[in-house]
Order: sequence, then structure tokens, then C-alpha cells
Amino acid sequence: MKKQERKQTTEVSRRDFIKTSASAAVSLAAVGVGTNRIFAAGSEKIRIGLIGCGSRGTAAAINCLESANGVELVAMGDLFQDKLDGSLNTIKEKFPQKVKVSRETAFVGFDAYKKVIAQEPDIVLLTTPPGFRPAQFKAAIEAGRNVFMEKPAAVDPVGIRSVIASAKLAERKGLSVVVGTQQRYQHQYREVMKRVHNGKIGEIVAAQCYWNWGSAKWHFEHRKPEWSDMEWQVRCWPYFTWLSGDHIVEQHLHNIDIINWAIGSHPVQCIGMGGRQTRTGPEFGNIYDHFTVEFEYPDGVRVMSMCSQIEGSTSRVGERVVGTKGSTYTTRAYGYIEGQNPFRYKGETISGFVKEHSELIRSIREGKPINEGRQVAESTMTVIMGRMSAYTGRALKWDWAMKASKLDLTPPKYELGDLPVRPVAIPGITKLV
Repeated sequence: MKKQERKQTTEVSRRDFIKTSASAAVSLAAVGVGTNRIFAAGSEKIRIGLIGCGSRGTAAAINCLESANGVELVAMGDLFQDKLDGSLNTIKEKFPQKVKVSRETAFVGFDAYKKVIAQEPDIVLLTTPPGFRPAQFKAAIEAGRNVFMEKPAAVDPVGIRSVIASAKLAERKGLSVVVGTQQRYQHQYREVMKRVHNGKIGEIVAAQCYWNWGSAKWHFEHRKPEWSDMEWQVRCWPYFTWLSGDHIVEQHLHNIDIINWAIGSHPVQCIGMGGRQTRTGPEFGNIYDHFTVEFEYPDGVRVMSMCSQIEGSTSRVGERVVGTKGSTYTTRAYGYIEGQNPFRYKGETISGFVKEHSELIRSIREGKPINEGRQVAESTMTVIMGRMSAYTGRALKWDWAMKASKLDLTPPKYELGDLPVRPVAIPGITKLV
């Protein structure tokens, strides 16, 4: 055997070591053998690639770097150079020793995500606007990367079906998928939900959830003359349904995800309404500023959901679950149960933003994959259903929306050019697709 051939067959790359160790750990776990020692006691570096360098992506990268030892940022990508540069500088300032991004591993453009994935990071952070999520998630999983992806999972039923298919592929490949539903990682939520599932509030009969926010200009930027339609829409992504799903999908997903968690199911049907009362100008894209939706879950459980982004209105963000023996109330600051089995969480309130990354990294090092892909897809589909009902004025069923709806909001092409804004939905006129 030639020297070069011997080198190729005997050298094992750092990436292959992690992949092989994790696979061995999964196999051993299946027969009841402990797996913690397989990954060299966690001594190997975990390399991360960031796709989407806005404020959330920058924060997610920082959260990931601070969540565990032996983690480094090796690649970054964004549509815009200024976003990438600003993010890189911010992360470098915070963790100068953990940032290994070079000019050769920093990418700009619509295909930047493919180039980041090609750098073979152990974890890909998907933090672009959610309209891009299904395609980027698919590419990451097909390439064999573990994934942290922000919520929501998609903006339309076609995207949701793609995400579910990719989540199934991740499961077959033994990859971890963790999503940005950080409330599921907070102690007060876990303690309250543990008691709900143990029957402490009895049978669930109803619930309410809210993201009523007394703010109207979230991630808002005035359009500059040099921006094309596409650039303007991506830079102001929360205000365009094809990018954000509307605020019922982008924000209120958090609350609905808690309701699905408590009930242990997605809804079977819904009817909703909403509108655009205060943000009426074209600078606010084509989203609504308020929604109210009634979701019906199995066994006739009714959930009233409301969300708004209206300046000067009363703020309320939280979830309430009502059972035959009591009720819960949860927020990001506290959680309690009232009724026959009262409980109030009095322990430490931690950041779910960091905890979700530490548990992802631990799952990789221990070879025990976590896969939250379908979970977030179903919670996202719940709020997409609510938006579709409010936009059209039509009640609709889960099975139809999930299996038959052809709604696909992706633009005809991805380039920085013309992209007319779709009209604001009008109930009774906008068609249910």
C-alpha cells in the first residue's frame, strides 16, 4: 500500500470521530449499555455553523457558545454582508477564543446556507426568517448535520410537510434536532407540566393562551431607496406572511406550544378572526395586528387563543390550563397551580435560551439523540391553521390543512429584485387554499 493510501485509510477526521462515536453510542444504548464514555468524556470539540446573522441568530450563537465547554463557531452565513459583519463582531467581542470564522468560512447570499453546511459543522444553527426554514432544515439533515432551529418551523402547510419529512430522516440518521421553544426548558414549565400530566388538575376541559403585546414596531426598518422589493421584505421580515407567517405564527407559537404540550395533542379544528386596525400603511407589509382563534382539541376541549401587536394596548403573555380539579397559569417568570392540589414554583428561574443548547450538545456527546422536529412542526401547524381561518373567515379541520391544503407562500424566485407584496387578506374574499 502506498504511503498516501495508508494515510487516507488510517486517519480519522474529527468529524468522523464524533459521528462514529455517536453511532456506536446509539447502538450500545439499544442493548442497554451505558454510552457516556464513548465520546471521550466530551473532550472533542463541537463545531457550530450559524445560518442567519440577525439579532436572534447572534444571540443563539452566543447562547450555544456559553452553554458548554469545547464549543467553537467555525462558519457563518447570511443574505447581507452588514448583518454578517455585525454579528461576527458582536460574537467575537463576547467569545474571542471560541470564534474560528475566517474570510473563507463566512458566506453571503441566498446560497450561503449551503456553503455553511459544507464546512461540516457538528451543529447547524438555523436562525433565518422562518419562510426559509424548511429548505434549510432539509439541506442540513440530508448532509448529516445536527440542528438547532428557531421556531416557527415553517409558514404554510407545504413547508410543514417538508419539515416533518426531514425530522423523520433525522431520526433515521440518529441526528439531534432541538428547536427554540425555550419555555419547555424552563424549570417552572417543566414542574407545572409534570403535575398536569400526573393528573393533579384532573381532566383538562379548557385552556386560554395569550401573546397580547403593547408594541407595534418589532424589527421594523424604514425602506431605503436603494433596497429592492426582496431586500426590503427580508430586512423587515416580520411584516410579510411569506417570511414570518404573521405574528400569530412567529410569536404566539410559544403559547400554543405550551397548550399542545399540556393537552398532549394538536387540535382537530379551529375557527378564527383577526384584522389590521392600527398598522394599516403599506410600510407594514401584509400582516394583521390582532387575532382571536378558538381551537377544538380531542374530547371536546376548547382553547381560546388571542394575540395582538397594538401600541398602547394591555399586554398579557401566558397560558392557563383548566382541569376538573384545578387550573394552571404559566409565564416566563413564574408558574403555579390552583385548586385541589395547589403548587407554586419557587425555585431558580433559568434561561431556556441557554439550556436548550446545553441539552443539544449533551445529546451529541452522549450519543442519545433528541428530536423535536415533529413537535415544533405540529405546534407551528396549529397556529398556521388559526391564521388561515382568520385570513379567510372559514373554519377548518386539522386533517384537511395538514394533508390537503396546497398553500405554498414561497416566492417565484430568490433574487434581490422585484417582488410585489401579496394583498392583505380579507375574510370572506381571500380563498382557503
